[in-house]
Amino acid sequence: MFETSLGSFTVELDPVRAPISSENFLKHVRSSHYDGLIFHRVVAGFVVQTGGFEPDMNEREVAETIELESNNGLSNVTGSLGMARTGDPNSASSQFYVNTVDNLNLDARPDFLGYAVFGKVIDGMDTIHAIERVPVHSVNSMKHVPLEPVVIHSATEVRTSHAE
Repeated sequence: MFETSLGSFTVELDPVRAPISSENFLKHVRSSHYDGLIFHRVVAGFVVQTGGFEPDMNEREVAETIELESNNGLSNVTGSLGMARTGDPNSASSQFYVNTVDNLNLDARPDFLGYAVFGKVIDGMDTIHAIERVPVHSVNSMKHVPLEPVVIHSATEVRTSHAE
């Protein structure tokens, strides 16, 4: 569960289809890596992204990257969580995004490696849409940075029991 300056949202991971990304994400939640970070990229009608920058726009260091697992059958649909990465397919670390619309163009296909989806928002899409609506500007070379920081106060693991 994420508590932010604009409300809360809860995510559910898919460790069966996205084991690497799910475990990596949980590692960052358990270490409090996300606490105090901001949503540093907010593109209305596309995604909201977090996991790497503090309110002063300093990047929080991450030691390792993970292998791309975009060809897992999960799709970049509204509310899904995906691992952000650079042009290097195996460069994802702690940054993730929430799709605010269906972004099927981010899915893997024969001519494009795509972006790994590893979960979905199961409660609090109203918070995600509130984040999506904040005014943005550019800071140095970064575009789509909220004028007023949207801060993650805490990210905590909530275990649920599902009858499979």
